[in-house]
Amino acid sequence: MSGNVLVWFKRDLRIHDNPALAEAAGRGACVLPLYIVEPELWAQPDASARQWRFVAESLAGLRDDLAGLGAPLVVRTGDAVEVLQTLCARHGIAQIVSTEETGNLWTYARDRRVGAWAREAGIAWVEVPQLGVVRRLSGRDGWAAGREKAMRRKATAAPEALKPLPEEAGAIPDARDLGLAFDPCPGRQKGGRAHGLSLMQGFLTERGRSYRRDMSSPLTGEGACSRLSPHLAWGTLSPREVVQATKARKTEVKGTREGWAGSLKSFEARLAWRDHFMQKLEDQPSIETRCLHPAYEALRPATPDAARLAAWQAGETGLPFVDACMRYLAHGGWLNFRMRSMLVAVASYHLWLDWRATGPHLARMFTDYEPGIHWPQVQMQSGTTGMNTVRIYNPVKQGHDQDPDGVFTRRWVPELAEVPDAFLQEPWRWEGAGRLLGKRYPVPLVDVARAAKEAREKVWGVRRGAAFRDEAARIVEKHASRKDRGAGRHFVNDRAPRRRGGGDARQLRMDL
Repeated sequence: MSGNVLVWFKRDLRIHDNPALAEAAGRGACVLPLYIVEPELWAQPDASARQWRFVAESLAGLRDDLAGLGAPLVVRTGDAVEVLQTLCARHGIAQIVSTEETGNLWTYARDRRVGAWAREAGIAWVEVPQLGVVRRLSGRDGWAAGREKAMRRKATAAPEALKPLPEEAGAIPDARDLGLAFDPCPGRQKGGRAHGLSLMQGFLTERGRSYRRDMSSPLTGEGACSRLSPHLAWGTLSPREVVQATKARKTEVKGTREGWAGSLKSFEARLAWRDHFMQKLEDQPSIETRCLHPAYEALRPATPDAARLAAWQAGETGLPFVDACMRYLAHGGWLNFRMRSMLVAVASYHLWLDWRATGPHLARMFTDYEPGIHWPQVQMQSGTTGMNTVRIYNPVKQGHDQDPDGVFTRRWVPELAEVPDAFLQEPWRWEGAGRLLGKRYPVPLVDVARAAKEAREKVWGVRRGAAFRDEAARIVEKHASRKDRGAGRHFVNDRAPRRRGGGDARQLRMDL
């Protein structure tokens, strides 16, 4: 097809291993690289200033990289259809190229509008498949093998040069320009490909050696985890280049006894699980708003207890380790995966809050918010999938297990400074609790053991009956992973457990 080409960047903010950019450049036409800042998207309840600032930094880096190819990034603020319509008319654009996106329901609806407009305007819109996720997948059989094959293919090289179209670059707006709420996040990771590459290099050569051992604790996980999740979420790094760099490092350390082999194998598994969960949302976008198993729709109150929700969001539940994790997340925009699971589980089981009330808050707090991971995981940790084991984290036990010396808890909940170590995770048991609780630190919102018992009985009560099992079987057939021969070594079968306490816990430790 002749004519100029517009490359629409979304969650693929890089020039290296970007098949959409390579597709456009390979046509030999003039190219207009574009990013659309959509105020309505950033007004959604899962968006935040911390996310936008990461994106804005990444856009600045992408603009520099594209300028090196001869065609700097054009940034426009507005409705996608209106922006595309204007630029396509101005430059005689015959084709729009972008990478398929597994976003939220808002982006799904927006893409449907763009598709309808493009068809009516006679403009071809080519959506290049994203790596690791398959659109219009007919079934999960063979999916893992297909992913492995895609990850083994040679990464797409960045174009040597682009033929530019004359267009003013435009300013990258600030979070305040988008009307985003005040969102201090002093510990936030910086955006941009250069930061992502530096993190990957440091993880694969230094920090990652203790990954398998240290990923579960928020203290050790901060350094031992790769911290690549925001760069994968917003596309400054491609999943394929991370997978291939990890495999190359595995070859280098093969035969050594320094702990690298086990840690890198675990990291590979988490990269595979990332795509597995994204595929779930791609296959069923309603996971963002509807329980995967419909029997759970009325399980929790549709209108959440406002006081409990606010206390949980602020890190004021009176459960020290929970509050420490929430405050740490608010400060830095990242939390290791086990602790993310615990925050959801405590909200869903102990506080009995619906996941649709708590999920958006966590989405806003995560700089690495990836809808395809977030919503399936929020449902999984809330027990509404019908296909995963009910896992109710004990926040007191987690505090003892993951912060045995109390260093993390004391740092983020300084109100507990005078509480002896033996009572740090249960200050209500301390003889001096009367002068602390309800004054400088909240009385716990719930009795941990009693709340867990009541929640377990309610959740398991829904599971009884043939109707539940029949629907669960359908869900398993559509969404469960398969143990494909060869490729399946990175995946576990997350079918509904046959008994309480069953199921595979590896997918509950998906730290990146």
